[in-house]
Amino acid sequence: MTQREFDIVLYGATGFVGKLTAHYLATAGGDARIALAGRSQEKLLAVREQLGDNAASWQLITADASDPSSLNAMAARTQVVVTTVGPYTKYGLPLVAACAAAGTDYADLTGEVNFIRDSIDEYHKQAIDTGARIVHSCGFDSVPSDLTVFALYRRAEQDGEGQLGDTNLVVRSFAGGVSGGTVASMMEVLNAASSDPEARRVMTDPYTLSPDRAAEPELGAQRDIRWRRGREIAPELDGYWTGAFVMAAANTRIVRRSNALLDYAYGRRFEYAEQMSVGKSIAAPVAAAMMTGGNAAVMAVGSRLFNRLPRKVLERIAPKPGTGPSERTQEKGHYTVETYTTTTTGARYRAVMSQQGDPGYKATSVLLGECGLALALDRDKLSDLHGVLTPAAAMGDALMARFPGAGVKLETTRLN
Repeated sequence: MTQREFDIVLYGATGFVGKLTAHYLATAGGDARIALAGRSQEKLLAVREQLGDNAASWQLITADASDPSSLNAMAARTQVVVTTVGPYTKYGLPLVAACAAAGTDYADLTGEVNFIRDSIDEYHKQAIDTGARIVHSCGFDSVPSDLTVFALYRRAEQDGEGQLGDTNLVVRSFAGGVSGGTVASMMEVLNAASSDPEARRVMTDPYTLSPDRAAEPELGAQRDIRWRRGREIAPELDGYWTGAFVMAAANTRIVRRSNALLDYAYGRRFEYAEQMSVGKSIAAPVAAAMMTGGNAAVMAVGSRLFNRLPRKVLERIAPKPGTGPSERTQEKGHYTVETYTTTTTGARYRAVMSQQGDPGYKATSVLLGECGLALALDRDKLSDLHGVLTPAAAMGDALMARFPGAGVKLETTRLN
């Protein structure tokens, strides 16, 4: 890529998660050349004034999703665009188009499977031709999922223990709120599915993000909504109960796409699922069943009837995009996920990833910021893939090298 004016442009810098990401980049960005972008020059200036001396020289760019020419001009000036402007189904594709055309790398926070599928269908080939990396799902959705599996693959490869087989992520602890942007994204997904049978089919296919659906192995039903005893996943979880994890439908498809993009490096018999632990108490099986049943009902009913609900009422009761909890609440948040696998030689491994900070806000801003910095500054550590990618396929090794300095813990352990 020819030299660009900026290393990173943060688009959506005046939104709630955008501001958090700007603060993180101001502390962790070092000498990176960064600019802030959004619809209002006045609001951008107010954000920059809150970031301290490190950001005093950052330039401000006015750009709007409704004005493709402004997005094209922005993308042409930078190596990487990091965007927090969602729901991506409504606002995202024009920016993907601009980056794919300009050969500019891109990172977002989407968990909207239909949007990612549209991005692949419309811009994957062009991004390959121009050398752009379009990387979706660079926050809590789906970096912990994608990178714990990638770390297990690297560890098994290093030990010479074959490929990954049955692999399961378990959310062991989680404290934090659901962001307004995440709720808005989920509403867009359900609205699309209930309005369009094809969108509904895309949601239910476990390999819907595959680069070549016909090449995927037929491994039977791979349910996203599960109620399981912990010991069915791993002996270390004996006594625990697990239920459906709300973002499994998006995360599992990202992980399966990573495997395909990496030429099935995880294995042709690789199976992946996600669950959330509800503990060992006498009430745990009931709690797990209720969690799973609730998720199943929302998906089954919402994917068919959501568009019949009064939209204005839903928007009034849902948390608003651009809003979020207090700084104190964000700091108290945290998560820990454990991913277990058994390889084709019978070796068992566990990857543990944890982070302090509300997963949907503080932690996500760190993960998105590190993805942007990896794309911009660690280009010698990136994969040689281009097109519409996943975090692991684009920058798995670079991110694992960056995590310790960002306060993100990721460790692998052999269990037998």
